[in-house]
Amino acid sequence: MGAKQLSFLEEVNEKDVQDIVIEELKNYRALKVQMENKREREMAGIVDLFPSLRQADKENELKVRQIDRALENSLDVTERIIVEQKYIDSKELTDMYIYTELGLKKGEIL
Repeated sequence: MGAKQLSFLEEVNEKDVQDIVIEELKNYRALKVQMENKREREMAGIVDLFPSLRQADKENELKVRQIDRALENSLDVTERIIVEQKYIDSKELTDMYIYTELGLKKGEIL
């Protein structure tokens, strides 16, 4: 007799989550540079070198720290290399190129 499990949480659409993560990783590189530039300006005592288009510095800084932590602590070595090459490194590489370089087949790590 199969029991039905009660759930108090809504079902998560994995495709939606994947799309959000990809979008955040695409923005991550620019946010990281923005935060490093801000720290450099502050150390030089120049706060308003460029006009700020958004007043979201604290939010962006927190987002960068949390993505850094997630990359360091929640991925294995192969997953991290794939994410870094696909979204973080300055060169845009195709999935096939990355998998070939790592000696993997496309669905192998998923």
